[in-house]
Amino acid sequence: MNGGDLLGSVIKKRRKKMRKHKHRKLLARTRHQRRKGK
Repeated sequence: MNGGDLLGSVIKKRRKKMRKHKHRKLLARTRHQRRKGK
């Protein structure tokens, strides 16, 4: 039971990291678009 719980927490942590990474990529994309607009 403990081993499975540990694995679940690792997946949750990974998901959090992925979410942050995706947000960062989106921000970078919008920045580039703004520069092109200028």
